[in-house]
Amino acid sequence: MLKGSQSKIFLATVMALAFALPAWSQSSAPGSDKKPQTTSTAPADPPKPSVKPKGSDDPALAGYTIGEQDILDIDVWQEKELSGPAVVRPDGKITMPLVGEIYVVGMTPVQLQVELTKRLEPFVTVPQVSVSVHEINSRKVYVMGQVAHEGVFRINSTTTASQILVQAGGLREYAKKNKIYVLRNTNGKQVRLPFNYNSFIKGQKNGQDFVLKPGDTVVVP
Repeated sequence: MLKGSQSKIFLATVMALAFALPAWSQSSAPGSDKKPQTTSTAPADPPKPSVKPKGSDDPALAGYTIGEQDILDIDVWQEKELSGPAVVRPDGKITMPLVGEIYVVGMTPVQLQVELTKRLEPFVTVPQVSVSVHEINSRKVYVMGQVAHEGVFRINSTTTASQILVQAGGLREYAKKNKIYVLRNTNGKQVRLPFNYNSFIKGQKNGQDFVLKPGDTVVVP
């Protein structure tokens, strides 16, 4: 029979062995000598900017030149303060931080991208600039006269006189199909370009179709 103090020591020893046994079993299990895996906290490398200009490969904008009231999207990589939309004012200019005012009418998006890159070089280390056309508002023509729907119509770089008449809903019953003409401002002078619709639909030489330009007015008597 153990004495009181000896009994307490024996009980403590048994309890210590009971707690130590599971830990010893786990440490001696197969593969327990492998080092614990750690998760790397090193920051990932930032994505590299794309050198390809945004929107430059869009077939609809091939050869497109910027005009008044167009809305452009200008993006300077990692420079949020320099990025954002830009509206082409009636004077043909846009305003951009650090760059100031720049005349853009008549430039292609890629040409503007190159120009902005040059102007930002004194302020930004290796500037990566992309320019795209967010909204085309400058390419408009006016259709009036004997058509189903008179008004303002948007065009692209290939829209012809015959196509705009279709967009206007076609000709009315009493339209003079051989008297249609287009008014165009060329070098400050108004030029009248005839379009014989009757000859066009018959495939005759004097009925040649032609591409419209922004600002043209199509008149159907």
